[in-house]
Amino acid sequence: MCGINGIIYTSKTDDSTVKQQLTVMNDLIVHRGPDDDGVFAKSTDTYAIGMAMRRLSIIDLSTGSQPMYSNNGNIAIVFNGEIYNFKLLREELQQEGIKFLTHSDTEVILKLYETYGTDGFKKLDGMYAFSIYDFEKQKVFIARDFFGEKPLYYTKLGSQFLWASELKSILKSLPIQPDICRDGLNLFFRLTYIPAPFTIYQDIHKLEPNSYIEYDLTTFSLKTHQIHDTKPLKRSSLSFDSAKIQVKDKVYKSVESRSVSDVPLGTFLSGGVDSSVVSYCLADMTDSKIDTFSIGFEKASYDETDKSRIVAKLINSNHHEFIISEKDLKHNIEDIILNFDEPFADSSSLPTYLVSKKTKSHVKVALTGDGGDEVFGGYNKYYIGKLNRKYTAMVPKLIHQQIHKASENVLKRKEDNRGFKYKLNKMLSAIDYNDGYYWDIISLGFDNEDINTYLSPPYRKLNIFGYYKDKTKITNPKSLNDFRTIDRHISLEGDMLVKVDRTSMLNSLECRAPFLNRELFEFTMTLPETYLLNRWSKKHILKESFKEVFPNGFLEKSKQGFGVPVGDWLREGLKEELLGYIDYNFLIKQNIFSVQAISELVENHLSGKKDSTFKVWSFFCFQKWYIKTYKR
Repeated sequence: MCGINGIIYTSKTDDSTVKQQLTVMNDLIVHRGPDDDGVFAKSTDTYAIGMAMRRLSIIDLSTGSQPMYSNNGNIAIVFNGEIYNFKLLREELQQEGIKFLTHSDTEVILKLYETYGTDGFKKLDGMYAFSIYDFEKQKVFIARDFFGEKPLYYTKLGSQFLWASELKSILKSLPIQPDICRDGLNLFFRLTYIPAPFTIYQDIHKLEPNSYIEYDLTTFSLKTHQIHDTKPLKRSSLSFDSAKIQVKDKVYKSVESRSVSDVPLGTFLSGGVDSSVVSYCLADMTDSKIDTFSIGFEKASYDETDKSRIVAKLINSNHHEFIISEKDLKHNIEDIILNFDEPFADSSSLPTYLVSKKTKSHVKVALTGDGGDEVFGGYNKYYIGKLNRKYTAMVPKLIHQQIHKASENVLKRKEDNRGFKYKLNKMLSAIDYNDGYYWDIISLGFDNEDINTYLSPPYRKLNIFGYYKDKTKITNPKSLNDFRTIDRHISLEGDMLVKVDRTSMLNSLECRAPFLNRELFEFTMTLPETYLLNRWSKKHILKESFKEVFPNGFLEKSKQGFGVPVGDWLREGLKEELLGYIDYNFLIKQNIFSVQAISELVENHLSGKKDSTFKVWSFFCFQKWYIKTYKR
C-alpha cells in the first residue's frame, strides 16, 4: 500500500528538476507510506519523465521497494495497492519461463505487462493505481482498479502532465489555485461528494475506475481505455439453493485472498451483516484469535456496539471497542475534512478516521464490510426505488402531492434524528412520476430545485447527471441492477471508497474490502432480483448463506450505519464557525451562493425551526474547504 506521483515535461528538462518536484509531491503524502520512498527520473532531448512513491510495507517487506525496473531497465513501475491473486499469477508466469527476483505483487504487474502488454491488466484481482513507463514504446500507462478503491488524479498544464494519488500533490505543483469546476460544484451540493471523472477544480480529473491512460511521449497526447468489458451479463438460471452455495464459497475465497499479509491484520466490526460475515469468515479460517475493532457514540440513538459485541463473543475475537463524543472529534475535525483536498461531506468519515486511528495501534491491515450493500442489494434506497414503481402505479400524482404537502408539518424534525420520520420524509420527497426517482434518491444534499435556490446563477447547471446517464446508458433506472450499476459509478467510487481510503491512509492503515471482488459482483448481477431483495429482506441471499452460524434472527436486525449527529454539533460546538460562513460581506465577495436564501437555511437550522442537517453540513464542509483553499 502506497501513494504514487508522476510528472512528464513536454520539453527537455534535467533530472534534478524532475526529482526535486517529485520529492515535494511525495513529502505531502508521507502518511500513505511512511516505511519507504523512491524516485525515478529520465530525460531525453524531447521530454523528461519522473515517477515516485511512498510505501506502506505489507507484502515482501525486504525486497518490494519501488520504483521497480525490468531486467533491461527500459520499463519502470510505481504501484499503490494490493494484488490479491499475485501468487497465482506468479505461478502461471513461472510456468512460461518467467523468472522473478522478488516475492512482491509489484513485480507480478511488471512481468504481466512485459509478457502481455496492457491485456495483462485484465488478469489483476485487486485494488490498485499504478503507472508504467515503457522507454522502447515511448509510452506511459496509468491504471486504476475495477471499483476505484485506490485514487488517481491527473491534469495537463502547459508543458506538464501530472498524476498523483492525492490532489494535494498536484495542487502543490501548480503556480496558482485553479478555478472551481461548475460540474464538480453542482455534483458536490447534489451528492455531498464528487465522483470521477470530475473534481472541484477545473481541468483536474479523477481517472475513472476500470480504466487506464495511454500517454504517448512522441505526440504528448493521451487516450483512455477500459480494462474490463462491462457489457450486460447473461441472466443465470441457477436455483436459489445452488446460488446460495456459490455465494458462500465466493465470499470465503475473497476473504481468504484479502487476508494475505506479512504484517498483523484485523477487521472493522460494526455488528452489521457485512462486517459480521467478513469477521466470521476470517476467524473461521484462522487458527489464532483475530482482532476486531468497533466504535460507538455517547449519544444512545447512534450507538450500536451491542451488536458488535454479540459477534465478537461468537467468534471469540480480541475485541477492541471505542466510544467517542463530539469532544473526541473536535481536535481532529479540521484535519479530517481538509485531508480530502476538495469538498466532501460524508459525516461518517469522522468516526471512520477515529476507528482507523485506534486500529492502527494494534494492526497494520483491516478487513472491512464495504461494498456489501452494492454487491448484495442492501441499501434502503433500493427498496425505495422498488416501492416507487409500485406507489406511482397505484397513487395518482395529484393525490401524492396532497399527501406530501400534508405530511410536511407532521414529519418536520427539529433535531438531527434519522429515525422513522426522516426515512419516511426522504421516501415521500424522492417519489418521482417522471422516471427520475433514483437520481433524486441518491441526492443526499440539495435537490434540483434547491440548486436553483441556493447557488448564484453563474454556478448553476442543469442535467448534472447527464454524464453518468450516458456512461451507464441508464436514463430511467428501474431494476435493482440499474440501481447498483449507478452506485458503482457514482456513490461507491465517489463517496464510500474515498472516505475509507483517505481516513485510513491518513493513519497509515491499509483497509481491504472482500465484497469488492469483481467476480463476486458480476455473479450477483446475473441473479434474479428476488434472490437479493426478497419481500422485506435486503441482502437476502447473503443472509441465507450465513444465517446458520449466527444467532437466530441476528442478521435481520436493523442497522443504522455509521451515522454521526453533526446536525446537533452544528447547533452547539460548531455554531460560531458556521455563523462566520454566512457573514454577509464574505458571501457577497465569494459570489457563489444566493446570500439571503443560504443565510435563511442556516439560521432556520440553528434556531431549530427546521432540521436541514445534510444541506447545512454540506455548506459547512464546502466553506471550510473554500477558506483553506482560496483564503479570500
